[in-house]
Amino acid sequence: MQPASKTTDITVLVADGHDFVRAGIVALLESEADLQIVGEAADGIGTLRLAEQLRPTVALLDVMLPGVSGLEVLRQMPSRAPGMRAVMLATHDNPAHLLEATRVGALGYVLKGGQPAEIVRAVRAAAAGRRYLAPPLSEDILATYAAEMADSMPDPYETLSAREREVLHLTAAGCTSAEAARQLFISPRTVEGHRATLMHKLNLATRREVVHYALRRGICLIDD
Repeated sequence: MQPASKTTDITVLVADGHDFVRAGIVALLESEADLQIVGEAADGIGTLRLAEQLRPTVALLDVMLPGVSGLEVLRQMPSRAPGMRAVMLATHDNPAHLLEATRVGALGYVLKGGQPAEIVRAVRAAAAGRRYLAPPLSEDILATYAAEMADSMPDPYETLSAREREVLHLTAAGCTSAEAARQLFISPRTVEGHRATLMHKLNLATRREVVHYALRRGICLIDD
């Protein structure tokens, strides 16, 4: 008699910039029989590379990943790892991040200060193609904020290319042209060209203004 076939595991990529937090999430998910951790990443660019290589069922992404944010990783997922589902992990219940995350394809959104079981529920829901918003987030909050934003001016950030957004995030994180070039596998001159273009599109005059723009938008945070 053939043994009963085993239920296919949900493979998960965990991406968080804080080693201690990431280790805790990995331990939590590994304790579940149907969840299999296939990769860990500490920054946005590393997450994109692992997602392309591993093609997990679900990526659990910190919204504020270093270098390239989790939201920007999410934007690039359809072309880099088609079919992969995403759950966003946030420190704060920022409605702008929630709206952006769901708009560009996240199926789950959970808070780091919430119950650990919410992460497990969100990963399983995403794997099944269902949306999951952990308390205190809700569909009502999402709908209300979306209605408010519908009346606002178009966002110049939406005019940036994927590469320009990567350069913006790395510039805001304090990377020099040479450092950004090494991470993106392009030349420093190409980085500078992308930076000049994005600054023109966003009406920014200096690198300091780029950093301030990123802080206002929530692309990067001051490390506390």
